[in-house]
Amino acid sequence: MQKYETLALERVGEHVLIVTLNRPEVLNAINTRMGEETLDLWVRLSADPGEVRCVVLTGAGERAFCAGGDLKERDGMTDEAWRAQHEIFERSFIALMECTVPVIAAVNGHAYGGGLETALCCDFIYAARGARFALSEVRLGIMPGGGGTQNLARAAGERRAKELILSARAFSAEEAHEWGIVNRVCEPVELRSEAIAAAGSIAENAPLSVRQAKKSIHYGLQTDLLTGYRFEIEAYNRLVTTEDRHEGVRAFNEKRKPAFRGR
Repeated sequence: MQKYETLALERVGEHVLIVTLNRPEVLNAINTRMGEETLDLWVRLSADPGEVRCVVLTGAGERAFCAGGDLKERDGMTDEAWRAQHEIFERSFIALMECTVPVIAAVNGHAYGGGLETALCCDFIYAARGARFALSEVRLGIMPGGGGTQNLARAAGERRAKELILSARAFSAEEAHEWGIVNRVCEPVELRSEAIAAAGSIAENAPLSVRQAKKSIHYGLQTDLLTGYRFEIEAYNRLVTTEDRHEGVRAFNEKRKPAFRGR
């Protein structure tokens, strides 16, 4: 398993990978190294997931999932250095959104700025009760640059996204759940086990089917209904020829659990 300076990786069972943003001394703020390492991880997983079928992304410690960009590192940066660093972050956010393996955000504490944007780039979000969220970049003379304006509007709607981003106000896990940003609010002590259970339920399914379904949903949200449906049909037909399709039908008729192999 790849070793990283700012990330901790842990396998749970055969098919679930837990990725922990591991800078608790600065509330898991994203520095250049973390941007480089998350980019490397998401690209590697997409290219060759191996036996990994689902990822749980969380933060070290109890206070924060991720506090956003590391402003101490950014203090005094030239415009050119800032842009160069942000390009790394941009590539990491895109790689996370495009990761072929499903990623569940387990938000264990505060998720501000790039921290919330990281969670929004994941496929869905579980949050600990007491976690708080904000896209407060406008208070720094910038704006969300990690997909925040796009992903929050898609999750919560245009007007809610404008309210939250333009006011920069923080909101609770319960509010996030009510508005469709968070899928489930868990007690803090149960967050990890709930997220792992969700990942496990995904990992039981045919991995090629899961990846194609995820890709079809993403593509469909960027186009019109019929174009999205045609993409879905193409993905469906690719799965018809797989070994896992034969195994799934055979297992159903034999009344046993399928043994999917990802091919």
